[in-house]
Amino acid sequence: MKDTIICRCEEITLGDLEEIAKKHNSSAREIKLLSRAGMGFCGGRTCRPAIDKILTNITKENPSDALPLKVAPPVRPISLTDLGGFGKDDE
Repeated sequence: MKDTIICRCEEITLGDLEEIAKKHNSSAREIKLLSRAGMGFCGGRTCRPAIDKILTNITKENPSDALPLKVAPPVRPISLTDLGGFGKDDE
């Protein structure tokens, strides 16, 4: 069960979270920062509820009570043409 992946983007397992908590005696927020759980491509949209529940069980504190980490969904994709300022007629 410790090898269950909690954060797919950063490949963080339940065991990783528990090990960091034990090694550093950290708060829920610090564990998130040390492990990068919830900071991957999805910005925590997929794993954040699971991470918060697990960290509540590990640290006995509610991660929402501390200064929350920003959940930032990915921005809208943009084409390289738009980014470079060249239109189809300029190619």
